[in-house]
Amino acid sequence: MSIIYDEQSKQFHLTNGSLSYIIRILENGSIGQVYCGKALRIENPLPAPIPFKGFSNNDKSFARFEYPVYGSGDFRQPAFKLRFADGSVVAEPEYQEHRIYAGKKEVPGLPSTYTEKPSEAETLELELLDNVSGVKIVLYYTIFGEYNCIARHTAFVNPGDQTVFIENGMSLSLDLPDPHWNMITLTGAWAREFEVSDAPLRPGFQGIQSMRGISGAQTNPALILRRPATTEHHGEALGFSLLYSGNFTAAVEVDQWDITRVMIGINSDTFSWELKSTGVFHTPEAVLVFSDEGLNGLSQQFHGLYRSRLARGKWRDAERPVLLNNWEGTYFDFTEAKILEMAALSRELGVELFVLDDGWFGKRDDDHSSLGDWFPHKTKLPEGVTGLAKKVTALGIMFGLWIEPEMVNPDSDLFRAHPDWAVHTPERVRTEQRYQYVLDMGRPEVIDYLFKVLSDILKDAPISYIKWDMNRSITEPYSLSLSAEQQGEFFHRYVLGVYDLYARLTAAFPDLLFESCASGGARFDPGMLHYAPQGWLSDDTDGLERIHIQDGASLVYPISSISAHVSAVPNHQTARITPLSFRGMVAFFGVLGYELDPAKLKPEEQEAVKKQIAFYKAHRQTFQFGSFYRLVSPLRHSLSGRFAAWMTVSPDGSEAIVGVFKILSNPNQRPLTLKLTGLESAADYQVTIWETGGFAEADRHYNCGTRGGDELMNAGLMLECTDHHSPRKGDFFSELFLLKRK
Repeated sequence: MSIIYDEQSKQFHLTNGSLSYIIRILENGSIGQVYCGKALRIENPLPAPIPFKGFSNNDKSFARFEYPVYGSGDFRQPAFKLRFADGSVVAEPEYQEHRIYAGKKEVPGLPSTYTEKPSEAETLELELLDNVSGVKIVLYYTIFGEYNCIARHTAFVNPGDQTVFIENGMSLSLDLPDPHWNMITLTGAWAREFEVSDAPLRPGFQGIQSMRGISGAQTNPALILRRPATTEHHGEALGFSLLYSGNFTAAVEVDQWDITRVMIGINSDTFSWELKSTGVFHTPEAVLVFSDEGLNGLSQQFHGLYRSRLARGKWRDAERPVLLNNWEGTYFDFTEAKILEMAALSRELGVELFVLDDGWFGKRDDDHSSLGDWFPHKTKLPEGVTGLAKKVTALGIMFGLWIEPEMVNPDSDLFRAHPDWAVHTPERVRTEQRYQYVLDMGRPEVIDYLFKVLSDILKDAPISYIKWDMNRSITEPYSLSLSAEQQGEFFHRYVLGVYDLYARLTAAFPDLLFESCASGGARFDPGMLHYAPQGWLSDDTDGLERIHIQDGASLVYPISSISAHVSAVPNHQTARITPLSFRGMVAFFGVLGYELDPAKLKPEEQEAVKKQIAFYKAHRQTFQFGSFYRLVSPLRHSLSGRFAAWMTVSPDGSEAIVGVFKILSNPNQRPLTLKLTGLESAADYQVTIWETGGFAEADRHYNCGTRGGDELMNAGLMLECTDHHSPRKGDFFSELFLLKRK
C-alpha cells in the first residue's frame, strides 16, 4: 500500500497492490482523473488522457476532471458550486500543496471509516485554492491496505472575511473513460426495501436520490457499476457508497464524448450552507470499491470494511445475542405479567435477549399519543421500566427497549410544553404522518433534553439493548433556530443532531447494543452503522420476501449488520404461510431473532425453535462474521424465482454453511448442480445436512460424506435428484449443508 507522487509528471498514484487510483495536476492547476481500476505497476507514470477539441475551445466537456467545477466551460454536472457575496458562482480552484501521511483522520461530526494502526492505510490531502475568493478546497483520499477501498470526502475552508454559500458539495466525483457499464441501484418502499435495479447506462443523466430527510426505503445511498459481462464471481465492478443518513444524490452522467461521470453526496436540491469567515465545512465520507472478481468480490470488500472499520465499540466483534421482540406478538396490548410470561418462555427456548417494543411509555395504547413522553406507562408497568427490567434479567435473560426519540405526538406532554420544537414552517399547515411530528434535531436544546431523559432511563435500569426507531419522513422543513439565510442548512443540521445524540449515548453507555430502525429499512445506511452495528432491515418478516430483501442488502452491507427475525404465520405483512424451518434458515443468514408470542407456538414448534436457536448459537461466528457468498441470487440468476442459495465460510475457514431455498416447486424438475466457492481446493470437507431443519433423503445420499474442496467448487452439490414423478419438496423447502474441514 502506498501513495506515490511523481514530481515530473505531477501524478499521484494510490495503490495497494490490487487497486490503482491515479490522478494528476493539469496545466491549469485543476486535478485530472487518469485511471481507476486493477492495480498497475508504479514505475512509469501514465500519460494524461488526450484532450481532443469539442465544438469550441471553451468546451471542456471532453476532459476528465477529479472534482469538476461549475461555470467555467464544463457543462456537465459539477462536483461543487459556490455562491459569493456579489452573487457570482464561478470558481477556479488550483493546486496549492499536498500532504501524504499514514493512517486516517476522522471526519468531524460525521461517521467515517477508521484505522486502528497507521500502517493500515495512507491518506492524501490535496489542497486547492480559488485565488479570487480565497476559498480553499481540500480533497481527502484514504486507501486501505487490506481492502480495495478508497474513502473520500471534501472540506471547504473560508479564510476570508466575506461569507460564501456552498450550494453543492459532492463527497466523490469520478470521470470514467467509457459508458459500457450496467448501473445497479437499491430501491423499493416500506416492506419491500432493497429491490435490485440493474440496467445499462444510457446517454444523459440518471441515478437515484432522497429528499425525505432520511436515506429512505425508496432509495439506498449506494450505486454499483458493473461491466455487462460481469457476474457474481467474475468481471469488473465499481461500488459507490455514502456514509450519510439524510438527503443524498447518487448519479451518473454519460456525455457526448462517452465519458461517464459518477457522483455521490448530499442532495443539492435541499441543501445550502453559509460558510462564514474562518468557517470549515466537511462533506460526508464516500467509499469507492473496486472488484475484478464480480459482484461477490465487490460485496466482500464492502463487508470487510464496514464490519471491521466502520462499526466500532464493544459489539463490533462480539457475537450478537439471539433476541425475541414482543411487537408482532402483542403490539400495544400487553401488561407486565404478559411480558414476563413471554420473557420466561423465551429463555426456555434459548433466547438471550428480550426486547420490549412500542407502548411502554406515557399513556401509549396506540400510535396516537405520548411520543416524546419518555416515562413509564404506569398502568402497564406499575414498577416502571426499571422494575420490569430487573425481573426479566432475574430470569437469566437480557432486557432491551424500543425508543423513537426523534418524534413527538401532538397529544403529548412534550409537545404541549415545547410546540416550537416540532419541525414546521410558520403559518403553514403541519403535516401529520402516523399521528406524529418530527423534532428539530438540529437544535442543541432538543439534543440536550433527549440525552438527559434517555440517560435517566438507561442509568436506572439493567438495559443491554436499544432499538432506535424513526417512523416518518420530514415535511415542512424549517427551523425556528436558523436565520432566513441558513434555512438551506436545516436537513443537514438535522442529521448532525442525530449523529450527535448517538455519539453521546454510545459514549455514555459503551456496553449497550444499539440497533437502528426506521419503519424497517428506511434509514439502513452506512452512517447508522458507525453508531449501531446492526439494523432492522425491513418490517416485512415474511420468509420469502426476506430472501429478496436480504439478498439485495448483501450487495453492500455485511451480514452482521442485518437483523433477521422469524415471525408467526400467516405472516402479518403478506398473509403467506411458510414452514418454520424455511423462516428460520433464512433468518440464520443475519442476526437471528424472533418476532412473535412464544406462548402461541405449538409444542412441536417450540421444540423446533429450540433446535434452531441451538444450531445458530453453535455456528454464530460463521453466520455473523463469515465470508458471505450469493450462490444463486433470487433475482440475478437463470433459476430466479424458483431457487436461492447462500453460503458463508467461517473466518478461520474451518467450516462453511450452505443454505438452499426452493421457493416454488415445479413438476419434472431438472437436476440442479450447485457449485460452491470460498473453500480450500486442496482440503477435504465432511459434508452433512442439518437434519432437524428438514432435508431430502436423495440430497443427503448424493452429497454427504468426505468431499474435496476442489470437487465441491467445480463439480458442486447435486440437488433435485428425486424421482421426477414424486415432488417431495414442494414450495418453500429449505435445507442447510454443513461443511467441516478435515
